[in-house]
Formats: sequence, structure tokens, C-alpha cells
Amino acid sequence: MQIQDLPYPDPGVPDARSGPRFLWWLFRNQVGGQLKSLAWGLLHFLSVSALPFCVGVAVQAVVDRSGTRLALAGGLLVLCCAGNALGDTFLHRTAVTNWITAAARVQQVLARKTAQLGSALTRRVAAGEVVAVSTGDVEKIGWFVEAWSRFTAAAVTLVVVCVGLVVYQPALGVIVAVGLPVLAVAVLPLLPRATRRADFQREKAGRATELASDTVAGLRVLRGIGGEELFLDRYRRASQEVRHAAVRSARMWALISAIQVLLPGLLLIAVVWHGVHLARQGRVTVGELVTVYSSIMILTYPLRHFEEIAMAYSFSRPSARRAARVLALERVTDTAGSRDGSEVPSGDLYDPATGLLAPAGLLTAVVCGDPDAAGRLAERLGGHPSEEGASVLLGGVPLDELPLDRARTAVLVQDKDPVLLSGTLRELFDVPRSGDVGAERALAAAQCEDVLAALVQGSLDAEDPMDARITERGRSLSGGQRQRLALARSLTTDPQVLVLDEPTSAVDSHTEARIAEGVRDLREGRTTVVFTSSPLLLDRADRVVLVHEGEVAAVGLHRELVHDEPRYRAVVTRETDDEAALDAALHESDAVAEGAGSALNRGLKELQEIEESA
Repeated sequence: MQIQDLPYPDPGVPDARSGPRFLWWLFRNQVGGQLKSLAWGLLHFLSVSALPFCVGVAVQAVVDRSGTRLALAGGLLVLCCAGNALGDTFLHRTAVTNWITAAARVQQVLARKTAQLGSALTRRVAAGEVVAVSTGDVEKIGWFVEAWSRFTAAAVTLVVVCVGLVVYQPALGVIVAVGLPVLAVAVLPLLPRATRRADFQREKAGRATELASDTVAGLRVLRGIGGEELFLDRYRRASQEVRHAAVRSARMWALISAIQVLLPGLLLIAVVWHGVHLARQGRVTVGELVTVYSSIMILTYPLRHFEEIAMAYSFSRPSARRAARVLALERVTDTAGSRDGSEVPSGDLYDPATGLLAPAGLLTAVVCGDPDAAGRLAERLGGHPSEEGASVLLGGVPLDELPLDRARTAVLVQDKDPVLLSGTLRELFDVPRSGDVGAERALAAAQCEDVLAALVQGSLDAEDPMDARITERGRSLSGGQRQRLALARSLTTDPQVLVLDEPTSAVDSHTEARIAEGVRDLREGRTTVVFTSSPLLLDRADRVVLVHEGEVAAVGLHRELVHDEPRYRAVVTRETDDEAALDAALHESDAVAEGAGSALNRGLKELQEIEESA
């Protein structure tokens, strides 16, 4: 796989049972790239490791005054340098390719899982953790996948050099062959502690990222209630905890690095001391001593890759565990569906769990006293249930039996906190749609005139409002302006069934009234379900449904329900318990007075009849 081939046509189904299994799955899907990197790594490391032999031959040739062997040593040096340059260049190329393609594969499977889960993802995993997985964790995972082939090449090189030194000069080669494995495994007792500290640091960093994400998302609210300093202090404390954890982790890795420097130095001293005695006795030549000495100096380079792979695994393991935890999440319903055919059903939308019915072609408003229950019901109507239960029916067809893409084509749900991605307004409206509703009509129905003016004013180089740029998550716009842009985006898709959850909660009453008329006119003949408690929207609905404690409690028109249904009136008019009790008492007293008046009228009538008969 080459970088230019990204994205993958099919990233595959990840093994999300654990972090190590997920890393192994990534490795298995990149065997070709790993083998290429291993081959170039062997060429690079073996070329570097052969340099001491060439130097030893050259030194011995000078001692023996042999020009032929000196020329031979020079030719070997040229070949080793050429192999070193070629191997290093392509090793870097293939290693970076492995890194990027592994990170891209992880991002693709994460994006696919996010699309499958929808808004249920953030209910089961913190938003900050999702951000951490898709950014920093992806980099750590790619690092380990990339480092593995270089570590393997370094390990093979160490074995080859040790065997070669034993054959070349047994007296000194045995010391090197025994000492190098000790150097390679000397830091193993420290790795568990270093790994735990790295895990602790990653957890603290993830918590700080989550806190920062939540703070930025609620910055407007925090400013309104004066809570900025409180959350700033919390983030300061979280940041300091991350710093302390990073320092403790760095100390351990510094100790490991120090050992990796100290032990080769001790081995070098031992070899030189023993080699000098052997040279005095005439058992080794000067060239052989220089070769062994230079080999130990050179082998500290591949030995560093043992430390790198330990660090890469320590940092990637918690990242892989977090990624696996996200990828292991499953929808309550199967995304593949069991119903064949490509036809999208149409008709009434019915929820057996609550008894909610949204007749085809009508604007149905739903009133729930619990906003969270309203959100869950809206998701269930769109075929995205967060818990198991009876499936919603569209035209008598269970949405659970439809593939996810067809269910989303039939029913579109806009939640109460829609996200606006950065880019131009034209890109924002580049969504799947029927083509019957243009962006201009949708913007007009959502009353976005002032929003367009604000965007054009903020984009000096945009003459056409559709070319105006939207900042990240639309932070330069007010809450009401973001809501109206999101509503316009939903309207332009023109789905058979549109479910809106509190689409005008941040909009003023005058604009809300115009939006209600615009949505009603634009969606005429289409099924629309609006979860709201706004009297302006409820008054323009063809049908109003009150859902109380998970069941439909009343159905009718807004004005009828306000007069006849106390529970509906309490939600819509925001009555307190005392006010509701007083209102009920007044209604009861009115009923008593009405009954007394009727009795009095009957008594007077009977008295009049008696007088007439007398």
C-alpha cells in the first residue's frame, strides 16, 4: 500500500477485543509494507555494521604495508557507504509509509464506527476521549507499527554481527556475543514500571483533553454565568497533573536511556582491556582489535531501537486500548438490515413503545416533559435506538430491518445540538438530497438572512454568500444562528420524514414564528415531527402529541390541549407545582360553582312550575 492509494477502499474489520489484538490486526494488514521496511532496514544496518570490518582491514593493511588490501578495504568502504545511504533512504520512506497508512486505517475504521453509532457514541464514550483517540492516539499507534520493522532489522543485525565476530575473532567475539544480549534485555525489569507511568500519563492527558473540549463547547454558557475562572482553575489543575505525570514518566525513560549508554561503555572497556592483553601476547592483530572495538561502538546504534520499540509499545498500548474500546461499541440494531431490495418505505411513522403516531404528510409536534426522554425518542424514530425495544415502523416496515443507509435516507433526525463543520456555506449544504429543495429556499424558510449577512461581513473575499466561510463549529455565530443554519441544512436534504429536536430553542419569538410558517410551507406534503414545547410551533402543527412517562397521554390541537389537559399545560406554560395545584383548585372551584348554579337554576324552575300549577 502506498500513500497515494489512500483512503483504503475497505479498511477491514478491526479486532477490537483488546489493545494488543488491535495492534496485531494492524500489523497483519500491512505485512507487505513491513517486509519492505525490514529488507531496507537490513541493508542499512548491515552496511553500517560492516564498516568496522573495513576499517580493521585498512588498519591492518597499513601495519603490513599492503597496498592491495588497503585498496580492497577502500572499495569495501565505498560499497558499505552506498548500501548505508540507499538503505537509510528507503528505510525512512517505507517506515513513514507504514506509519501514515496505519494511522489512516485507524482513522477510517474510527470514522466508520462513528457514522454507524451516530449521536449514541458520545453517550457511551466521552467526547474528549473520542478526540484523543482520533488525534494523538492514532499517531502513537502508527509509531509502533512503523517501529516494529526497524526493530526487527536491528535485532537480526545484532545476531549476524555477534555470529560474525565469533567466527572472525573467537577470543573477543565470545565476549561481545555474551555481552550484547545482556545489554538488550538489561532494561526489561524497568519496562513494566515505565509502561505504568506512561499509561498514567496518557490517562491524565485524556482527562485534560476532555475537560478542555467540554470547556470550549460551553464557553458561551460559562461566560454568561461567570464560571470561566472556575473551569480555568480545573484545567490548570488537570494540566499540572499531566505535567507531573510526564516528568515521572520521563525520569524512568531517562534512566533506561542512561543504562543503554552505561552498559555498552562497560562492555567496551572490558573488550579493550582484554584485547590489549591478547595483542601483547600476539593472539590478535591490531586490525582485529580495531574491528571488534569499532563493532561495539557501531552496535550501540541498532541497540537504541530496542529502547525505541519499548517506548513505542508503552505509549501505543493505552492508545490501542482506547481505540479498541471505541471500536468495540455496537449499535443496538444491526446496521446491515435483513430486508432485501432498494426501495425506501413510506407512510405513517409509528413507535410501538410509546404509541406515538406521525401521519404521513402532516406536521406533528411532540411535547415531552423530560428533554432527555425527548432526545431518546427522536433517535428511536430515526432508527438509532440507544436501548433494545420494539422497532419503529415506517409504512408498516420496521426500520431495524432496513440497512443503515436506507433508514437514514427515509428518516433524518436533527438533534438539539447539531454540529457545523468548518468550510464554506456551499460545502455545508453539500449533503445528500432529493434536489427538490434548493439551498436558497431552505435558508429562507429557516430565516437565515441575518446569518448570511454576518457570514459575508466576516469573509471579506466572498461576494456570494454561499462562498462565505464558517469557522470551526460555527463559533463566530450565535447559538440561534447556528440552529437556523443547521435547520436549513436539514431542510435542503428533503427526506420523507424529518425529525427535529428543539430546532428553535435559541431563537427569539418573532423569528421563531416566521420559522414555524416557513417550515410548514416548505414541508407541505412531507412528514415532519418536531419535538418542542414552544407555543409558536405547537400552534402551527397539524397534530400535537403529549408523551408523559414514556407513553402517549393526549392527542389533539394545541389550543384544545392547553384548555383540557393540565399536564400538557404545565409543560407548555412552564407552570410550577404550586401554580398547577392552584390552577387545579380554581378549575375545581369553577366546576363546583357551575354545579351549584345548575342546581339553583333547577330549583327555581321547579318552584316556578309549582306556582303556575297552583
